[in-house]
Amino acid sequence: MEQDVEVAIIGAGSAGLYAQGQVKRKTDNYVLIDGGELGTTCSRVGCMPSKALIQIAEDFHRRSIFPREGIEGGDGLSVDGADAMEHVQDLRDIFVDKVLSTTTDEMGDEFIPEYAQFLEPGLLQVGERRIRAKRIVIATGSTPVVPDEWKVFGDRILTTDGIFELETLPESLAVIGLGVIGLELGQAFHRLGVKVTGIDQLDIIGNLDDPEINKTAIQILGKEMPLWLGQPARIEETSGGRLKVSAGDNAVEVEKVLVCIGRRPNLEGIAIEKAGVKLDARGLPDYNPNTMQIEDKPLFIAGDVNGDRPVLHEAADEGRIAGINAVSDSPLAFRRKTPLFITFSDPNLVLVGKTWSELDHDNTLVGSVALGMLGRALIMGRNKGQLRLYADKTSGKLLGAAMVAPHGEHLGHLLNWCIEQDLTILQMVRMPFYHPVLEEAIQPVLRDMVDRGGFAAGGFPADLERL
Repeated sequence: MEQDVEVAIIGAGSAGLYAQGQVKRKTDNYVLIDGGELGTTCSRVGCMPSKALIQIAEDFHRRSIFPREGIEGGDGLSVDGADAMEHVQDLRDIFVDKVLSTTTDEMGDEFIPEYAQFLEPGLLQVGERRIRAKRIVIATGSTPVVPDEWKVFGDRILTTDGIFELETLPESLAVIGLGVIGLELGQAFHRLGVKVTGIDQLDIIGNLDDPEINKTAIQILGKEMPLWLGQPARIEETSGGRLKVSAGDNAVEVEKVLVCIGRRPNLEGIAIEKAGVKLDARGLPDYNPNTMQIEDKPLFIAGDVNGDRPVLHEAADEGRIAGINAVSDSPLAFRRKTPLFITFSDPNLVLVGKTWSELDHDNTLVGSVALGMLGRALIMGRNKGQLRLYADKTSGKLLGAAMVAPHGEHLGHLLNWCIEQDLTILQMVRMPFYHPVLEEAIQPVLRDMVDRGGFAAGGFPADLERL
């Protein structure tokens, strides 16, 4: 049986669901196809269960400053690993059920719980049926990468697809890959009493390419747990059934290994080459990030599967753009939002706008401040970190920022919105800064940058604007 539709959407994750939201506004002749686990990566194995685990870890870790605050009894607190993991799973299930109850559970025949493969351009094999679509949105997501030689160790090798299914906390854990997920989960498990060792073959953590911020982050997080950087990891089995993980001259025996070395776009399973698409050396198609169109074909790609910006709000935007163009006469181009990346370690690691490696350093003004004496952070017992801002030397416009900062998620949003509004550092310093708040950290940096850049005139303080 062959079914004709206007649009086929492959993948019912965040990008696919947002695409569907736009497609159904223009036509009811579409199908949403997904043969895998439903509920989105974010809800099942990503953003939400990880934040649940991080919250438990932060709550328990808070006891470390009780003595200086005069609170007694903190050393008598303990974590029940089984109860902690059950709480994470309960919250995870709530988030997944919320997604399902408002999406695929409400759909009828337009949702097909099967896997899809291209047979030729515009023609899909979906279970027992064939579907011919005028336009196709590919939103198949991504899968954690595990080297083949490590798969022989079975369930002792964990990825984000399985770590939230643990019935209790492991006694020891090696985390290989110290990007966003590796740092977040590694620190959380450490704070819950697991013996954690972090390993990365790079000399940077959390994708921090600003050398000063990276150095500060390593100093702070490295005081909590061992960080082995600059050497690839090796794994071998010991006689006791544990795993020996080595990197350079360092070695440790652990119960489990969490592999966070990246994610692979889910393209192989859909036989995209049969759609007449050329793939680059990374196995990805050429597409326009403003239209999401692949080459000049009636194909659109959105979300983690394109390997570009693997965060939910970007997947949502990409899904909406792909969905709009899948029901438009010709593709429409949309401006992409200012990049924002947050690692929910403590302190947060945040990248906003242009990164260090993207800057024209001859024409960039850089401002920096350490957060050790920031009043509100000192009171909170979280006065660790550093903030760096980048601005254009000619116009004074804010270009980007990098930080390791307490509650940096909020500072990051503030700075991101300033870049979105094309604000200059002079305009920013003239904004009100309440006291005492963490946002005050930005004020002295702006004042210094305005003075050094010569953006204020008249002999008055830069943050005072004369009528």
